[in-house]
Amino acid sequence: MGGYVGEARRRTLLPRVEPGPAGVIEAGGHPIIPFPAAPEDNEGMGTSEHESAGGGRVFSDRVMAAATGFADLVSIAMGDKLGWYRALAAAGGEGLTPEALAQRTGTDPRYAREWLEQQAVSGLLNASWQMENGGFRFSLPPGAEATLVDEDSLENLAPMVRMFLAGIANFPELMRAYRFGGGVPWAVVGDGARDSQARGNKAWYETRLAAALAGVGDVHATLSKSGSRILDLGAGYGWSTLALATAYPQASVVGIDIDEPSILRAREHASERHLSDRVEFLHADAAGWQEPDSADAVFIFEALHDMPFPVRVLASMHTMVKPDGVVVVMDEAVADAFDPPGDEVERLMYAYSLLICLPDSLATSGSVGTGTLMRQSTLERYALDAGFSRVERLPIEEFSVFRFYRLFP
Repeated sequence: MGGYVGEARRRTLLPRVEPGPAGVIEAGGHPIIPFPAAPEDNEGMGTSEHESAGGGRVFSDRVMAAATGFADLVSIAMGDKLGWYRALAAAGGEGLTPEALAQRTGTDPRYAREWLEQQAVSGLLNASWQMENGGFRFSLPPGAEATLVDEDSLENLAPMVRMFLAGIANFPELMRAYRFGGGVPWAVVGDGARDSQARGNKAWYETRLAAALAGVGDVHATLSKSGSRILDLGAGYGWSTLALATAYPQASVVGIDIDEPSILRAREHASERHLSDRVEFLHADAAGWQEPDSADAVFIFEALHDMPFPVRVLASMHTMVKPDGVVVVMDEAVADAFDPPGDEVERLMYAYSLLICLPDSLATSGSVGTGTLMRQSTLERYALDAGFSRVERLPIEEFSVFRFYRLFP
């Protein structure tokens, strides 16, 4: 898991904040804090007056920025969970007072006021003084609704916030695993992580997957064959499976996942979309479920790096696909090699790996422990060990933070 960081592949969680006049940072239309202008170059930084014997002001500022960012992340999770962002979006530019927000959401007005003020101080909300009532009204700035409220927006980052909070919720279990080995299985991480993972990628599958695959001629031709059979391993809540079925109505599609609660939800989603006649969801282990030469195409969407035995899964795919069939793996578009310091995508993926992916994988005894950052060389090694001859990147760009690979028998 991982990914879903919006339409722009490499962006920060929060809107970029630029120094305004006289070094004042502006966000959400309001001055926030004084910010010293950056030096013209890095000359002399090693002996800067801001540097201390303990490693320097630069490092302490880095940790402070991380602390305030974490605080913002938690506050965003609160607003998401309590329905405060949704209520503010419904109010539009007029905004809401703390009392009105509390009344609309059935929450405590004192807590609502504290949260609104914190959001405005952090530049996440606009605050405007109203003379008639002698208080502030708060509203969402441009872009906030798409980022935090609209679940069908490609820019929506609320699922990412929820996923991090789901990981942190199991902090004692994580610490036991980190100290003594073992892991924290998906069943323990719970529905919060399941829902976040599914919701985070849903819009991309529903709006972009068909066009992405149509742009790869030979893959599209195989999927478009009359009576084609498509398998989706690690299907989760089924959004990728259903997107494939919608894009290729002549095909029968089977989604497989080892997590039974996810499969039950996937079946519900298929029924809601009237696709149950040609979409089947099976609760099974992808590493052991084999029907030789039964599939025209086999996919794994953002799941192989989580699997404890990826070579076994790929070997099953090799067995299941027809000799002229297609095998596609979509996973994180990380750098080709570990080369610190990394960009925002690398940092984000390591966070997912620390909290969710690696502990989930290591919860199974004997797991290879891939972690979220499955680099191309690692996938190539797994594929060759599973019997494939080569791996190629498909020409699919700007699909969130994902990369598509084709594995050739």
